[in-house]
Amino acid sequence: MTNDEQMRRLDPGALKALAHPLRVRIFDLLSAHGPQTASSLAAMLGETSGSTSYHLRTLSAHDLIREVEGRGTARERWWELPQGRIDIPGPSEAMSPANRAAAQIVSSEFFRLRHETLMSWVNRPDSDVPEGWKDTGLIATTLLEVTSTQMEDLKAELMTVIDRAVERYRGQTGPDVRRVSMRTELFDLPASGPVLADAADTSVEES
Repeated sequence: MTNDEQMRRLDPGALKALAHPLRVRIFDLLSAHGPQTASSLAAMLGETSGSTSYHLRTLSAHDLIREVEGRGTARERWWELPQGRIDIPGPSEAMSPANRAAAQIVSSEFFRLRHETLMSWVNRPDSDVPEGWKDTGLIATTLLEVTSTQMEDLKAELMTVIDRAVERYRGQTGPDVRRVSMRTELFDLPASGPVLADAADTSVEES
């Protein structure tokens, strides 16, 4: 990971600035679709450009987004996400009540949008699938029996795969190139009894 890709953990000010459903949606659209203007975002969201302009300025004030250099005019500015990753803290007992409330808003809206995007893909009719893209996606759920140390190791292996893909395909353009969402989920399940040493692996995979 290079210096400009270092993980940025949101401070309380940035977290509170993002803690608005419309700002989370704007942030998510910039991530999914690349640079946008207040007008283009307004069209996507069904809002006025005045409203999106206000929220863009708020996000910009906390360096959550930035203006695209050399593009646009004083009347029509283009906005993008800075390069690199951000770490959005989840609600924690160590936070102040205000920060915990902000974290709850941000995490809830991000996961709601994530699920909405996934279900749109799952329910997409074949007629909307671009040529050559049918059956290219993957939804897989596998249950494992591991220790916390093994889970940390597995997380590191998955992140290595992700980092390698980011480096390999960064900035790729062309008529056949589409933006895709690559998701990795790894979490422990609530305890519901002892784990049997000889428990069978349960795997559900859907392409």
